[in-house]
Amino acid sequence: MRRFFIDEIKEKDGPLAIVGPEAKHIIRVLRMGRGDRLILMDGKGARFQAVIESAGHKEVLVTLEKPLPRLPSSPAKIILCQALLKSVAMDYVVQKTSELGVHSIFPFSSERTVAKVGKEKFENKVRHWGEIAQNAAKQSDRDIPSEIGPLLCLKDLLEKCKRKDVLKAIMWEEEDAKDLKSILKGPSKLRQFVGLVGPEGGFTREEIRMAKEAGFISISMGHRVLRAETAAITMVAVVQYEWGDLTLGNL
Repeated sequence: MRRFFIDEIKEKDGPLAIVGPEAKHIIRVLRMGRGDRLILMDGKGARFQAVIESAGHKEVLVTLEKPLPRLPSSPAKIILCQALLKSVAMDYVVQKTSELGVHSIFPFSSERTVAKVGKEKFENKVRHWGEIAQNAAKQSDRDIPSEIGPLLCLKDLLEKCKRKDVLKAIMWEEEDAKDLKSILKGPSKLRQFVGLVGPEGGFTREEIRMAKEAGFISISMGHRVLRAETAAITMVAVVQYEWGDLTLGNL
């Protein structure tokens, strides 16, 4: 069944109205109508099976049929800290890491960040990325979409992460001693991971020094030099494979 997010799901007598973008998607894109069944999610974990009673031009009326069990959450809590990338690349990172189950995404600016976003424009970006994360959650059958954090400079982000009792890693193309796989197979049992990925031009040595002072381990992805968006997606996928739910064994 198709899945849709609405702000609030109240069990009550009578039909429940779906409006806005989700109603538009149901009516104009999917052309669903009376008698079609769907799954409604509130973004906090609640899920219900519902049936469409009527579909107008701007509103879909549904009747809740039964609550559905909550989906199991990933055993790994992954926070991705991603330097701002150019629009298409950043959208892609949000979409694919959300599908992979990342808990939250914190965009930040660094010395070599090319993309520059003002406060007002960034608020629009957050809404845009939130919609991408929500659609990715529907695609991948996640009942809680990835959270998009506020824009911070790298210094403030590192200060925010300094007190976190989690495994923290920063991807650096010049690292030649430690890789992601080795630190994930280490003694840590936290199953909480914060990954820091730089912009198109990478991190400066001073930024790497600052990150290490904040408790981050610099890691390599082997002999390949990956694009920033590829690096972020690869990092999340590897962590989910080693610690998370990219296996039937943890379900």
